Amino acid sequence: MARKARIRLSSTDYKKLEEVCGELKAIAEKTGVKMTGPFPLPTKRLRVPVRKTPCGQGTATWDRWEMRIHKRLIDVDAEERVMRRIMRIRVPEEVFVSIELM
Repeated sequence: MARKARIRLSSTDYKKLEEVCGELKAIAEKTGVKMTGPFPLPTKRLRVPVRKTPCGQGTATWDRWEMRIHKRLIDVDAEERVMRRIMRIRVPEEVFVSIELM
């Protein structure tokens, strides 16, 4: 039975997240390794409502700020040559990657 690597990607910028997913997909196709995903996981939405007036006087008008955290899940067969190539990928600062061997 082959070992699998579960790769979890998360980022606030979904375009950069999709770029990294595309690179992982290209590596899997070149090496001929079985890959499932990327599966989109639910997007976490962090909301912060803030009063517009700094002093607290005046009408109660609010600014609503939101940050979205996009997540993807990829399963790849964990062959040594594939894992070495995956480790060498240039990952942008906004994208967080965690690899779990199963």
